Amino acid sequence: MDQPEYKRVVLEDRLIDFGLNIDKITNHYPNTRLGNHIVGQMIRSSTSPSFNYGEAQSAESRRDFIHKMKICLKELRETLIGLKYAERGKFDVPQDLLFLLLKEVNELISIFVKSIDTATKNLMAGKK
Repeated sequence: MDQPEYKRVVLEDRLIDFGLNIDKITNHYPNTRLGNHIVGQMIRSSTSPSFNYGEAQSAESRRDFIHKMKICLKELRETLIGLKYAERGKFDVPQDLLFLLLKEVNELISIFVKSIDTATKNLMAGKK
């Protein structure tokens, strides 16, 4: 397996694991209107990047790839907000898991920002 494929699979696995770990932490959110609302949003936003990343791998064009990657980025940022509710709301969640998920979501956001930036630069270079 060549290096780019390996990196793709690793990122795909990280995104899947991230969604699964968000499920673990949201099981500790309170069973209140606010807690239930945030949990629903986080389950959707944390699992969406893995599906959209899979779609990006079969993008029809570089623009389509960038668009799908931006959707992943938006969903990751939305999940970050949900984790901040746990941090600020002092929900009774495992603090070690919360710390790891905050670290992971920030790393994933950085990866997608860089990938989008690189793809955009390549798109612009191709237009010249």
